[in-house]
Amino acid sequence: MNAINLSVMAGAKALHKPKSVNPVDGGPAQIGAGLSELVCVERWNETIDVVSFRFQAGEPMKFDYKPGQFMTFVLDINGEQVCRSYTLSSSPSRPYSLMVTIKRVAGGLVSNYLIDHLQPGQRVRVLQPTGQFNLVDIPAAKYLFLSAGCGITPMYSMSRYLTDTQIDVDIAFVHSARSDADIIFKSSLETMANRFNAFKLSYALKSATESLLFSPKISFDIGRLTAQMLQTLVPDVTERTVYLCGPEPYMQAVKVLLAELNFDMSQLHHESFATAEKAARHQLMQANSPTETHDNPQAEAFTLPIFNLAIGDRSTKLAQGQSLLEGIESEGLPIIAACRSGVCGACKCQVLEGKTTSTSVMTLSPAEIDAGFVLACSTTLTSDVRLKL
Repeated sequence: MNAINLSVMAGAKALHKPKSVNPVDGGPAQIGAGLSELVCVERWNETIDVVSFRFQAGEPMKFDYKPGQFMTFVLDINGEQVCRSYTLSSSPSRPYSLMVTIKRVAGGLVSNYLIDHLQPGQRVRVLQPTGQFNLVDIPAAKYLFLSAGCGITPMYSMSRYLTDTQIDVDIAFVHSARSDADIIFKSSLETMANRFNAFKLSYALKSATESLLFSPKISFDIGRLTAQMLQTLVPDVTERTVYLCGPEPYMQAVKVLLAELNFDMSQLHHESFATAEKAARHQLMQANSPTETHDNPQAEAFTLPIFNLAIGDRSTKLAQGQSLLEGIESEGLPIIAACRSGVCGACKCQVLEGKTTSTSVMTLSPAEIDAGFVLACSTTLTSDVRLKL
């Protein structure tokens, strides 16, 4: 296999436009600026329905990204171009390869496609790692990682990075799973817990085998995670910065139980798979220059509507799916965005003209909603908008 000159460093650009081979049909396809190729060098099962893939560049190189960020795959499936984002489960402290961990799900087009077809030696097209849910942009003194299912992937990356680079970093990690057989990264996590005194690992399991045995340093409880269970597993929960990732119903339940504990919601940060998908589509749109879009009709499918956001004498362009917060921050305007998840209410602002859609109105009163107030982190444009901070 020919070496591929590749760069996926955060903020870097692809150095050239190589040809890409689709894992299924092997057909070549021209790829646009910002897209690069990786080679799958290894795959293995984490659980019965979860597979990890390891990737390298065509020639030895270090990858630079932030622990917790995601990478977007761009694939041709049944003649259509499809993109999907997966959090990197590898750590930049081990920089010569990238790893993603994927769960088979009913009806999951891309996940099942990769699990069924991607084998060592094949190449995939990817966009550069990105994402605001990461340790660099969200620092903490005391960490609490809460995850369920494949939401464990950013937490594993963060844990690996912290234990690789810091001494006695204070981490409490509580993972929810159906059973002990469904715990992803079980062996590696337990090795970390046994090696590092300040790494406190706990599990909330819906069920467990009769022979379930953990190290004395690992705690577990049976049942869904509750406020009382969390406080038992992590007595100082209210003193920590929380990083949350998992299925949407799980994350909503965790927000409720944290509120029961009078947790400071400005210290809650979470990954949203829906937000990641929107970011991926925007990233792919940016990767296709106008010339490439004209030459490649497939790229037109990823050209999203662009709207104008006006704030005072400033204005910026946002693609459909980008939040008001992204536009405000891109202009360097002052705004407090603590939780970035529609919970704390710190990023409240007023829509004076135009139409938007919001995924959260928590902390807003009916009168404020009628007056056009929205939460910038949870609101996207559906037309040109004039905004007041």
